[in-house]
Amino acid sequence: MLGTFTRLTSTLTAIIKRPARTLFLTASVLCAAAAMPAAHADTSAFSDDQKKALGEIIKDYLIKNPEVLIDAQTALEAKLEKEQSEKLKTFMSQNAKDIYRNPQSPVAGDPNGDITVVEFFDYNCGYCKRGLPEVQKLIEMDKKVRFVFKELPILSKGSEEAARGALAAKAQGKYWEFHQAMLSAKGQANEASAIKTAEALGLDMAKFKADMAGDAVKTELEQDKELAKKMGINGTPHFLVGDKSIPGAPEDLHNQLEALVTEFRKSGCGFC
Repeated sequence: MLGTFTRLTSTLTAIIKRPARTLFLTASVLCAAAAMPAAHADTSAFSDDQKKALGEIIKDYLIKNPEVLIDAQTALEAKLEKEQSEKLKTFMSQNAKDIYRNPQSPVAGDPNGDITVVEFFDYNCGYCKRGLPEVQKLIEMDKKVRFVFKELPILSKGSEEAARGALAAKAQGKYWEFHQAMLSAKGQANEASAIKTAEALGLDMAKFKADMAGDAVKTELEQDKELAKKMGINGTPHFLVGDKSIPGAPEDLHNQLEALVTEFRKSGCGFC
C-alpha cells in the first residue's frame, strides 16, 4: 500500500507542477485516488496521514486551478443535456403515435400534412402568447405542415379552465379559432374568458359548458399532462419536430421551426 500511495502522490504532485490540464485527466486522477482505498479495503487502507496528504494535494491543485471546477460543471451539463436528448429521441420514436398521430389531439394546418409540429402550451404563458404569431406564420406559409396542440395547463387554475374550454371548442370544430383568440387576448385566461370567447365564436353554449365539465375533456387533459411528464417537459411552450425539440419561444422561432420541418421533410421522417 505504501508503494501505491507513493506513486499516487507523485502523480498528483506532478500534475500540480504543470499548467492546468484538461478536466478528464484531473478527473481520472481524482477518481483513482478515491477508488484505490476501496480496491484494497480487504487487506489494508490508507493511514490518516496519507489521506490528509492526498487531500491537501487535491485541494492545493483545485485552488491553484479553479477553472477545473468550471470545466467540470460545463462538462457535466453537456453530458446531462446529451443524455436527456438521447432519452427524448428514444421516447419520441417509441411513442410517436401518442405524440404526433393521436386522433384526439387538436390539429391546425393540413390534417394530412407530411410533417407534424407539436406544441405543449399554457393559455396564461406569456411566451406562448409571444410565439403565437410565429406559429400562425408557419401554418400560413407552409400548406403541407400539420400542427398538433397539447394542452399543458401548469400555471394556474385559470389555465386548466381555459384548456377545458379549448377542448370543448374542439368538439364543435372551432379549436384553432378558439386557440388564437385566447392567446391573443389580454388579461387572465380562465373560465370566464373561455366562455366569453366561445360566445364570440357563436358556439352552442349549452353544449360548450357541458363538454367543459365532461369526462372526455378531463381524460384528454390528463393524458397530455402524463405525456409531458414522461418526456420531461415541465415548461411552456415546448415544440417538437421529428426527434428534436425547441423549448421556449426564441426570437427566431419561426426560422427554427421552418428549418426543422425542412430537415425532416428531406429525410422522410417515418414518425413525423
